[in-house]
Amino acid sequence: MDGLPLSLAPATASSWQRTLKAPISCVGVGVHSGCRVSLTLRPAPPGHGVVFRRTDLGVDIQARYHHVVDTRLSTVLALKHRPEARVGTVEHLMAAFAGAGVDNAFVELDGPEPPILDGSAAPFVFLLDCAGIVDQDVPRPVIEIRRRVRVTDGDAFAELRPPHQGVAGLEMALSIDFAAAAIGRQALSFHLAADSFRRELAGARTFALAEEVEQLRAAGLGLGGSLDNAVVVDQARVLNPAGLRMPDEFVRHKLLDAVGDLALAGAPLHGRFIAHRSGHRLNNLLLHALFADAAAWREVSPEPLSVAA
Repeated sequence: MDGLPLSLAPATASSWQRTLKAPISCVGVGVHSGCRVSLTLRPAPPGHGVVFRRTDLGVDIQARYHHVVDTRLSTVLALKHRPEARVGTVEHLMAAFAGAGVDNAFVELDGPEPPILDGSAAPFVFLLDCAGIVDQDVPRPVIEIRRRVRVTDGDAFAELRPPHQGVAGLEMALSIDFAAAAIGRQALSFHLAADSFRRELAGARTFALAEEVEQLRAAGLGLGGSLDNAVVVDQARVLNPAGLRMPDEFVRHKLLDAVGDLALAGAPLHGRFIAHRSGHRLNNLLLHALFADAAAWREVSPEPLSVAA
């Protein structure tokens, strides 16, 4: 992974906190629950963060790493005192928020997970575009990585490193390695900014192996999955009639997932994320390891740029 080239393009995110200009809603099916879910994104005040509100249960859950209770195939949030009030598959929506630079939002839903829509973050980016995004009058805090933090699971690993000098935002480099010939080994480096997220990651769809689909359904997962919202691979074949959106869609989706998982830090990260075969579990363990080491990070609030009259 050290040999992967990292983009050094400057970040373009606002220095102000941001929220939605207006509420916006959609309806769809949850990929794991198979339930029809109504979703509404609403503006929220500065310092609020992203909060998921289960309107059917009257429970609010802050979108933070320490509320993650399950990482099997998706990132699931719940409160310790209300374990039944879960919100699963939050990573695609959280990635869209991070990619668009949205800090504060209410996410209202009447079921156990946001709609999967087409299996990527692109429909959520479209919703944010339609709602509009506005700057708020409070500086955006940033979490600066001060020293390397690493977590491992066999040959898989994920780590955060201090930023390159003069490079703002989060640089990312990730590789994957699957036995299925249609996926194989893929690697990608990426610099998180609104334009690059939209262009390079947002449209990459979630994927599954054909031999695992029935196992998932037997375990009560993937009940809403279909070729309309996931790429399904059978060894060397992609079963979706239209094929892939891009040749390396698989690693792009894994990076999309990482953007969403790392957004549960509660503020944008300033540093470098480097990983091999990382998934939701390692991404979450990485945030736990980061915040357990007070010397590994600090929160800074850059002075927003003002325009002279």
